[in-house]
Amino acid sequence: MTEYKIRVLRDAVKDAVERLPEDMLKEVYDFVSFLLARGEGKGEEERELDPKKDPILREYIGIVSVEPFAHKIDEILYGEDED
Repeated sequence: MTEYKIRVLRDAVKDAVERLPEDMLKEVYDFVSFLLARGEGKGEEERELDPKKDPILREYIGIVSVEPFAHKIDEILYGEDED
């Protein structure tokens, strides 16, 4: 791709991001972070698997302890009845 096309594409991306609603900006940032990490050559086996650093998993840490998920979790996971 020529430098001109790259500059035009970067400007188009910047303009599109400026038009996004605030609630979508975090998703764009998470995706760009993913692309940058992938571009650094980190394979799946090389990545540090820390849920607190994962842009997707960190949003869901602890969700199972909240109703309605916690109510029957043992029964759902292990087939055990609550006593």
